[in-house]
Amino acid sequence: MNLFLRFRRAIRWLLPGLVVKRWLIASGFGLLITLLGAAIWADMRPIYWTVEMLFWFLNAITTFLPRSITGPLVLSLGLVLLFRGIGRSFESIRQASSSNRDRFLVDALHAKSKLNRGPNIVAIGGGTGLSSLLKGLKRYSSRITAIVTVADDGGSSGILRRELGVQPPGDIRNCIAALSTEEPLLTRLFQYRFLAGSGLEGHSFGNLFLSALTAITGNFEAAITASSRVLSVRGQVVPATNVDVRLWAELENGERIEGESAIGKSSKPILRIGCYPDRPPALPSALEAIKNAELILLGPGSLYTSLLPNLLVPEIVQAIQNSKAPTLYICNLMTQPGETDGLDVGGHVRAIEAQLADMGITKRIFNAILAQDDLLPSSLVEEYRLKGSEPVNCNREQLIANGYKVFQAPLQGKQASATMRHDIKRLASAVIRFYKQNKL
Repeated sequence: MNLFLRFRRAIRWLLPGLVVKRWLIASGFGLLITLLGAAIWADMRPIYWTVEMLFWFLNAITTFLPRSITGPLVLSLGLVLLFRGIGRSFESIRQASSSNRDRFLVDALHAKSKLNRGPNIVAIGGGTGLSSLLKGLKRYSSRITAIVTVADDGGSSGILRRELGVQPPGDIRNCIAALSTEEPLLTRLFQYRFLAGSGLEGHSFGNLFLSALTAITGNFEAAITASSRVLSVRGQVVPATNVDVRLWAELENGERIEGESAIGKSSKPILRIGCYPDRPPALPSALEAIKNAELILLGPGSLYTSLLPNLLVPEIVQAIQNSKAPTLYICNLMTQPGETDGLDVGGHVRAIEAQLADMGITKRIFNAILAQDDLLPSSLVEEYRLKGSEPVNCNREQLIANGYKVFQAPLQGKQASATMRHDIKRLASAVIRFYKQNKL
């Protein structure tokens, strides 16, 4: 049985997609040419000797056994030696190079090859919603670009932003950790938040790490790239802009409040948002990612503090409109007190359309919506209701009448949890199903 498993594993090295066969053939061909060159240099005598010895050997073995037995026997022996040699060679390479001794190198290469053939996905947003989406999507593709808002001004990110003059690293850090394929311990270290210590309490290690790298490299984008290499990120994480932006919101009563953290705590309905400076430029890497995307995702995440801030960058909106890739808006499961009170899926969509119209943009940036199936009554839903949060209901017929494609799926986790959030596997699976049905 062990021999059979070894044989199967050796055969897998010859399957398509590993870029192994071509180099094995090239190596064998190179060896043959080398031997031929040596023979020519030696006036062809080694070739004559080799041919004579081969004929002598074949005549000798066929004298004792007929060709019908000798041929298959020698062929089988050659194949066994070939596959055993390949298997042993790559096993030695695996033991020397792999940090995970329980996983065979051929399996890792197959997984990598499959991910490299996955769709080119751009996910736009911020907060825990985007990081949850990325955790699921990295199982399907390694060609993922997360375009992340940099408007956060609260908590650890806000302090570092004010005291060091760096862009807020919090949402960026979460996305890097979500796409990481490195050892779990290293990812946990990146996400570790200090619980005590003068000046350290409340800060996460990853925020400090990104801030220090920004000072060293002189560039926030370069710091993100370096951090991504350390954590072996599957894809890339890109800020929506490299400008130090500050959000403002106009409420229904005409009042204006400033700062992302203040907007998230608003007790009155939000009419529209904007930022200082107005119309910030996008990073070229973000625009290039959107241009090459095969699927563009907006959400999930806080509507006014995670999603819409990215759309305040006009070049990003223009790039999405110019793209031929299918674009999908992923709606939240629950409303957020102060931000989206009383809004159903259609209300979220109208808020996005109104924000774009305020910027002079009338063309839609997405025509498909992914929403949760109707949530069943539960103690967790009731607990959220006590906090002022309601399920985001999907008015499917009205959205379809307005020209939107509507996809609904069970996106909440099966197991009971303390928070009402998307299940990363279900969400990613629904997104990939949408892509397969709508890919160009």
